[in-house]
Amino acid sequence: MIRAAKVAKNYGQLQILKGLDFEVAAGEAVCILGASGAGKSTFLHILGTLDRPTSGSVYYHHEDLFAKSDQELSGFRSQRLGFVFQFHHLLSEFTALENVMMPGRIAGLPVNECRTRGLELLDYLGLAHRLTHYPSEMSGGEQQRVAIARALFRKPQLLLADEPTGNLDSENSLKIQDLFFQLKKEMGLTLVVVTHDTRFAARFPRSIKMNDGQWVF
Repeated sequence: MIRAAKVAKNYGQLQILKGLDFEVAAGEAVCILGASGAGKSTFLHILGTLDRPTSGSVYYHHEDLFAKSDQELSGFRSQRLGFVFQFHHLLSEFTALENVMMPGRIAGLPVNECRTRGLELLDYLGLAHRLTHYPSEMSGGEQQRVAIARALFRKPQLLLADEPTGNLDSENSLKIQDLFFQLKKEMGLTLVVVTHDTRFAARFPRSIKMNDGQWVF
């Protein structure tokens, strides 16, 4: 589904990524494991076209993504990819339902359609009782589930997650981990997760370790 070829990223004289190759098949679940500063979040951002590499290419179904303009990439992300981050980035002035509806509203979809989709997702994720609650009125685990619902709104084929359990306690961390594997199974998602949690990584069929901007085999 998605392939990176010789991806490198520099910031001035500092080399963050050192010519990485990477490939994920449709329906696969892959974990990128590494300590803070290893370069894994930078790589995930490039894989999700949030940042451009200094050199190298990323292909989605054989299509060279970075041959696209920034506007074209924005459209690609909104339609094909879902993102979940360590910090949920919910909008504090909006309710859970309004936060989940946001991708549809930005895309110009009808309000009723957005509302129906938002209700379905929040119910599916066990948050039907939190529709009108604001982020400050929800637990960390609930906020992250709202963020996951938002990521799923446009029915992405590929879900990218950057330290999705990094801010959660042990109990909520396990619940979110379970949820990712449930989503993969029930929605047929392709899943790429970045984490420093070795126990989370051990649950994946394939886990790759990164250190100092390169794979460790």
